[in-house]
Amino acid sequence: MNHAIDHTHRDTDLFGLLYGFRFRPGERGREIDSAEALRCLQQSEDSDEFLWLHLNLAHAACERWMKSHLELPEEFFEALHEGSRSTRIEHVDSALLAVVNDVVFNLSSMVSSDVSTLWVCARSKLIISARLQPLHSVDKLRSSVKAGECFRSPLELLVHLLRDQGEVLTQIVRKTSQSVDQIEDELLSSRLSTNRAELGANRRVLVRLQRLLALEPGSLLRLLNRPPQWLQKEDVKELRKSTEEFALIINDLTALGERIKLLQEEIAANLNEQSNRTLFTLTVVTVLALPINIIAGFFGMNVGGIPLAGDPEGFWILVALVATFTVLAGRWAFRKRQDY
Repeated sequence: MNHAIDHTHRDTDLFGLLYGFRFRPGERGREIDSAEALRCLQQSEDSDEFLWLHLNLAHAACERWMKSHLELPEEFFEALHEGSRSTRIEHVDSALLAVVNDVVFNLSSMVSSDVSTLWVCARSKLIISARLQPLHSVDKLRSSVKAGECFRSPLELLVHLLRDQGEVLTQIVRKTSQSVDQIEDELLSSRLSTNRAELGANRRVLVRLQRLLALEPGSLLRLLNRPPQWLQKEDVKELRKSTEEFALIINDLTALGERIKLLQEEIAANLNEQSNRTLFTLTVVTVLALPINIIAGFFGMNVGGIPLAGDPEGFWILVALVATFTVLAGRWAFRKRQDY
């Protein structure tokens, strides 16, 4: 939570720098401010170090500063105005362009279901990430850097980001699975309540996350088949491994969504069965009450010629007839009910 508060304080930076780090091989990342970031960018490239700058696109001067101080491909700035699209990683000119839909950092809960976009551009000595809202996976990556974890290249940072995103998704899947397990137990014990609305909300969240966070297989396949020359073999191997792990998590999302769909169908079938039973019972009661209502209607007419009017046993004869018909109709009706 403190990380999100730090983000708010740093929004007052001159060009929207939320935080920056300077990395050397085998050493932990050292945090730098905007002035030092500018000095590092103006210096000649050092083969042993690279920078990570994380920027706030909500800052008015951010995009203008990136265009004037960073040699980023035009496709990166075009992607900034596309809005939220499916997650992809592709090779553009001499850089890697990544559009990563991430879970929004939420102070009120551990994991939020809101999704926002992170744009990343990586070169051999520089990685730029930019966002509009605080994001959960980026915050986890920053925590890892501040904890002393070492990174040998910008792509290793990007791979770590994907793995952090996978961990966030795993938390969502685990939390949703627990909720679905509880609903399934209530279904098996025939204790249905307001579970349909909860299942529907969970399923909508899973479908949205699956649609936005799943990596585009085409762009990833092109990147892995023809990686940039400055990428190390270890980086490409780690990227392939992390994307395979991420694909497994997306499959878990899909499987959980299908499980919720089956539960929704089961609940709907149970409710439909209950409605049919109730309707059948009402129909049987109506049929059983029909003879006595008809007889009461006829004998209630103020006309002559009413049968059995002068018979002292007439009332009991009618009672016997109605009772006999009702018993026969009742046995037939409840025997049919057992078939439902």
